[in-house]
Amino acid sequence: MQRHDVVVVGAGLAGQRAALAAITAGCDVAILTKLHPLRSHSGAAQGGINAAVGKEDSVETHTYDTVKGSDYLGDQDAIEFFCKAAGPTVVEMEHFGTIFSRSEDGSLARRPFGGAGFPRTIYAADRTGLALLQALFEHLGTQPYTLYEEWDLIEVVVRDGRVQGIVAFDRKSGEFAEIAAKAVVLATGPAGRIYGRTTNAHSCTGDGIAAAYRVGSLLKDMEFVQFHPTALLDSGILITEGARGEGGILKNAAGEQFMAKYAPHVLDLASRDVVSRAIVTEIQQGRGFPGGYVHLELMHLGKEKIESRLQEICDFGRNFAGVDPVTQPIPVTPAQHYMMGGIGTNQRGETNILGLYSAGEAACVSIHGANRLGGNSLLETLVFGRQSGEAAAAYVATAPTPVLAETDLDHAVAPIRSMSARSDGEDPLQLRKEMQATMDTLVGIYRTAGDLAEALRQIRALKERFQRVRVADVSQHFNINLTDALETGNMLELAEVIIVGAIARTESRGAHARLDYPKRDDAAWLKHTLAGRGADGPTLSYAPVTITRFEPKERVY
Repeated sequence: MQRHDVVVVGAGLAGQRAALAAITAGCDVAILTKLHPLRSHSGAAQGGINAAVGKEDSVETHTYDTVKGSDYLGDQDAIEFFCKAAGPTVVEMEHFGTIFSRSEDGSLARRPFGGAGFPRTIYAADRTGLALLQALFEHLGTQPYTLYEEWDLIEVVVRDGRVQGIVAFDRKSGEFAEIAAKAVVLATGPAGRIYGRTTNAHSCTGDGIAAAYRVGSLLKDMEFVQFHPTALLDSGILITEGARGEGGILKNAAGEQFMAKYAPHVLDLASRDVVSRAIVTEIQQGRGFPGGYVHLELMHLGKEKIESRLQEICDFGRNFAGVDPVTQPIPVTPAQHYMMGGIGTNQRGETNILGLYSAGEAACVSIHGANRLGGNSLLETLVFGRQSGEAAAAYVATAPTPVLAETDLDHAVAPIRSMSARSDGEDPLQLRKEMQATMDTLVGIYRTAGDLAEALRQIRALKERFQRVRVADVSQHFNINLTDALETGNMLELAEVIIVGAIARTESRGAHARLDYPKRDDAAWLKHTLAGRGADGPTLSYAPVTITRFEPKERVY
């Protein structure tokens, strides 16, 4: 059995920053990840990272824009802390070696993003996440830590009201193992693969969120699922908001710049939920192109600007859509992109379980509330990754020695052994496909009570079928069939939480748009949803939203 002070699960920006903070505090730290750290989903973030560093900008304006973008569901104390930390965080990452794009005067280049009062999104062309990830990984490489690469998290072990460690699966050897730890930081990213049409990587299956949920952690605001307005029609590959920040224009089949109808003041740079609903409305009302999409035009920006600032978008258009963005419009339509909800934490990354922390998209602080602004997610990973690592280090300084028993391993592994022992049963990939079809069709941008009730019925039927799931592959090494089964089980749990929360919230707020309840209802619903795991499914409770300076008002762009 291996032992560490802190085990960080996930090796993206949040996980690496948490690990660095705990190492700096003198802890014995391990990172457990199911893929190479530089393959983490943080590297897929294209457009940039927000910080109010411009002379005309301010922390107060960044705070207000984030509160407004959240449709007033974000906790304002956490948002203010977050925005104050933005400038120092960007400077730190530059010192770690991140090569940001520059303006002609040598200052950090900034581009406009949706919902922002000023251009505050600092970028590295359209590969900002990858630039940050590489710089942080190189810096982390100068520090002592243990890396468990290509390991799957099976279970967080909690006893006597506190974390004792984890049970994990080594894909290379096919062995299950216990790893004792005083503190565990879950930085496993989102669960976007619950949906079939998503910009998320195949690794985004909510493993950490589901593991926390199973041991009693409360999940917060899971009904709020963000759809990015611009993803390639067939593949769902993300076309960064930076394309519109550089001046890209959305047009319908009639050649109209239709965002003038929906956001007359900021047009194509409204918040993501507004733009996504606008695109869907145009398509549903017959003004989209055959096949259900609109055009994103960049041609007017000129070849030099497009190919220097949107290099990856040029590659994606040419390689995956058969269009050259320099001379042709890009066919786009919304796709699931981000989860505002996650493991409920405070600003320190602390959950309701002693010794369990979370950061990044797996967590919900909440700073994004009902809708996240572009450019705030990369910042979140670094700000709250550091917070969770520091908090974990402070906790382990006085925490008792963790105790793991052989029965912990047996308890975690027994259901998995049963999957492999069956001679007949359900195929996990088939269950996953049916789950994704349900979520795409019934739990999308627009929702109704009838659709959500049917979605819940279908997901619960799939959960029942999952009890008979079979892992047909008997190989020991890199058994992807087993990994598929584990991930599918995690996603089915979380899909149910999303739907139950969405049924209960009888209003429209941010990314949660109910056609049968089209108005925001602050009197009844200015509160966070908390979901606990009950014997018959999620049990809901609610918590107040922290309001400090900005009273809720109508959100207009």
